[in-house]
Amino acid sequence: MHDRLQPSTQRVVLVTGPSGAGRSTAIKILEDLNFEAIDNLPLSLVPRILDGALTRPVAIGLDIRNRDFTVDGVIETLHSLAQEKTLETDLLFLDCNREVLNRRFSETRRRHPLTPADSPEAGIEQETEILGPIRHKATILIDTSELSPHDLRDHLRDWYDPNAVAQMAISVQSFSYKRGAPPGLDMMFDCRFLKNPHWQADLRRLDGRDPRVSGYIETDPLCTPFFSKTAELVEFLLPA
Repeated sequence: MHDRLQPSTQRVVLVTGPSGAGRSTAIKILEDLNFEAIDNLPLSLVPRILDGALTRPVAIGLDIRNRDFTVDGVIETLHSLAQEKTLETDLLFLDCNREVLNRRFSETRRRHPLTPADSPEAGIEQETEILGPIRHKATILIDTSELSPHDLRDHLRDWYDPNAVAQMAISVQSFSYKRGAPPGLDMMFDCRFLKNPHWQADLRRLDGRDPRVSGYIETDPLCTPFFSKTAELVEFLLPA
């Protein structure tokens, strides 16, 4: 979570990502969070929009279809804004895997803006390649592949709601490797070497909130050192 801004500092969020990943939805959500929201703004106009005193945070949507959109231009704009001491600038990148993007285009029967005369797959591949260097510069990267608009709203509210408590939020998830890792993970710990309560007939129907399950796992001699080292790692990585 971001630290509280200094009174003289204002938030600016540049929002971009591949077509169909949710950029326009994100802009609307930020507008609901009291951002001054401007979508599809040419890069050349960004400095003019931010010139002068800002009374509230600003969210600017950058679309690859804009006439002066270039990778170098976005990176240069981001670097220039970072030099402004009165601004706290983020690059919010909405990402999505190609299969989901293709499905979204198919469901809406839209043509991809980069390849209107060709298949959406061709446009998705081309756009993904173009936006690669910008993606690597992202301050905040959100994969929307498995997110509903409500899920995206919750993510953005965690980052940008001015009424939220300025502290880090931690979400712990348990998952099955055969179904793939959940999107958006920062840290992942493989616990498959520990005793598995699933193979105990009397524990199989229970979950980790039941003390009988946690008690069974704690009988594994590897549990205590694993927990201790994991806690030390998390404490080391988290900000003070």
